[in-house]
Amino acid sequence: MKHVTEKKKRDRAVIEALVRRYGPISRAEIRELTHLRWSVVSPIVRELLREGKFLEVGPSSNPLGRKQTLLQLNEDQGFILAVAFDAESVSAAVTNLRPHIKSKVTQSANLTGGVDGLLSQLVRCAHEALQQTGIPREKLMGTGIADPGLVNVQEGISILAASMDFWKNVPLKRVFEEEFGVPLILESSTRTQALAERVLGAGEDAEDMIYIEYGKGVGAGIMTAGKMLFGHDWIAGEFGHIPMLENGPACNCGSFGCLEALVGLSAVEARCRKAIQEGSKTRALEIAHGDPTKVTGWTVLEGSKLGDKTCVAIVEELVKYLGLGLSTLVNLFNPAIIILDHRLGLAGEIFLEQIARAVKKQALGNATANLKFCYGVLGSDASLLGAALTVLEKTYEIPALKPPRFMIERSVIDELAASRRSTPVNATV
Repeated sequence: MKHVTEKKKRDRAVIEALVRRYGPISRAEIRELTHLRWSVVSPIVRELLREGKFLEVGPSSNPLGRKQTLLQLNEDQGFILAVAFDAESVSAAVTNLRPHIKSKVTQSANLTGGVDGLLSQLVRCAHEALQQTGIPREKLMGTGIADPGLVNVQEGISILAASMDFWKNVPLKRVFEEEFGVPLILESSTRTQALAERVLGAGEDAEDMIYIEYGKGVGAGIMTAGKMLFGHDWIAGEFGHIPMLENGPACNCGSFGCLEALVGLSAVEARCRKAIQEGSKTRALEIAHGDPTKVTGWTVLEGSKLGDKTCVAIVEELVKYLGLGLSTLVNLFNPAIIILDHRLGLAGEIFLEQIARAVKKQALGNATANLKFCYGVLGSDASLLGAALTVLEKTYEIPALKPPRFMIERSVIDELAASRRSTPVNATV
């Protein structure tokens, strides 16, 4: 958490955060919700209006009493650069402070050039997205990156990505901050999507929520009491690597029988291709225009929706293991809502119903009585919007008044203790 030493700075941050989240809002409502005095609210609001950070957007609609002028965050006072990538594609976008995407660039990922090649492509895409908007560089407030693998959020290092063997310990924060001159926040794509769906999509600001990203990997973004779960080493949510089957198929993580190895996109694809080799006349092959090499996990989901027997059987196994894994998460975290990756919607509403039944069968009844299930609604923009939101959440974080040094700096206490040990008891200090 950020700290400030002046109460005015904290009061200003409180007002900015409140108007960003709940605007349009009146000065009277600000005073009521913050318990700040008029003598504090009024000058800070005037200051923020003068700086162009707030806008007056008309009178309130209250039928009785004096009409209040409503305040709203000026969403075009600054902009966020958002980048998302995986083994298939690279995307970059510029958003305003809503966030709303103003420009977007998407390209197929260049994996042939190793770390340098992909890193250069990320930077180029970001520059192209900026150029499309024509905004001056000084209006850029920060950069957010949604990374497909494990990340060190604190240091801004991409630790590894299972889908890209060469991508290890890449210092994205250093590279982008040197290139664009603004702070960068690196986050996992799963957690960015979870944040975006909670704030802007299907999550409806749920305090306790689980988002499941599904693809070649399977990840979980877990929110409890409105806070994202990170874990000690930022690895919380590696849902795809929970063990499901003893002596099961090998997983990219080096273990066996992981959820991802059983029901990840690659496993679903391999199972369908094997069925085709054994003579199955599955509609997945029809969807792939008769080319077995173009059969993917996504075509299997589509085939399942059409009622194809081979695809239905494969998806039933997906439901079995994914539902079992989700029931464990439900018992552990008691979410109000589970949001599934929008791409799973290719299997139709029946897939969602099957997952709900599987979870309710396995998890505690009290934990599932009011549990909701739905698909994400933000589509392919979820990672970009979530990356932008991570920057905005940090920018508008309400700081704490800085406590005394002895409460936050252990070295101060250690130095004091050391000096006392070296000072004779009868010495005059």
